Amino acid sequence: MLTASIVIYKTSISQINMIINSIAEANCLDKLYIIDNCPSDENKKLFKESQINEIIEYLPHENTGYGSSHNIALHSAIEIGSDYHIVLNPDIYFGKEVLSELVSFMELNRDVSYILPKVIYPDGELQYLCKLLPTPFDLIFRRFFPRTKLITQINNRYELRNSGYNKIMNPPCLSGCFMLLRLSTLKNNNLFFDEGYFMYCEDFDLIRRIHRVAKTIYYPKVTIVHNHAKESYKNWKMLRIHIKSAIKYFNKFGWFFDNERRLMNKQILNEIKEFNREDINEE
Repeated sequence: MLTASIVIYKTSISQINMIINSIAEANCLDKLYIIDNCPSDENKKLFKESQINEIIEYLPHENTGYGSSHNIALHSAIEIGSDYHIVLNPDIYFGKEVLSELVSFMELNRDVSYILPKVIYPDGELQYLCKLLPTPFDLIFRRFFPRTKLITQINNRYELRNSGYNKIMNPPCLSGCFMLLRLSTLKNNNLFFDEGYFMYCEDFDLIRRIHRVAKTIYYPKVTIVHNHAKESYKNWKMLRIHIKSAIKYFNKFGWFFDNERRLMNKQILNEIKEFNREDINEE
């Protein structure tokens, strides 16, 4: 069984229609939870009249945060016996082959509990969403520093750009815009979103905890489109929320002394070095 959830808040109808169309074309989802943090009769009517209304469960909800909203769907999906669940941003869309191929990969690789496919902008530009576990510099300080050559080099290392983004790899930190999750891992290890975050960093937090017990995979053989607006770069309110979440993250895991971060980052950097050595040898 495959389920999914989308959290919406004043989301445009065009965005909603694009993700609904993608799910309809894939034709492999058993249930879609819509958690509406800004409920209105218009939204309820929209989903009732949707082409996939028979699999939609519309849940009006107080806006308590992104992670807490998705937790409602995750707990429900586990209760109904779903095997896999996808946490979806409303600003993405994808081809009909994407979901079935990713689930097939999960079925063949039982040690994998999270997958992120290749992600691009609508113009085709690659989004660098595989990362090292962040240091305070990566999440806070680089946001305000001028983009010098040194800062660019540090950022490229943080975003694992040396990997080429063309091979399957197992980073400890990835984006939460599309999270295909193995629900047995979440259930058996009590792994859900930390509801202390309102927005931002809750995905880094959860994926890090999943990475302790299973593989968290970047899978570049299928591609999705993410119309990412980077709101915290444009809106001071969202920037404050982002900074508050980053502070919570480092208070929880450690600011400058984080041995788990050091070990997990070392592991993925060594994995990338091995990839690059193999490419050189093949040449």
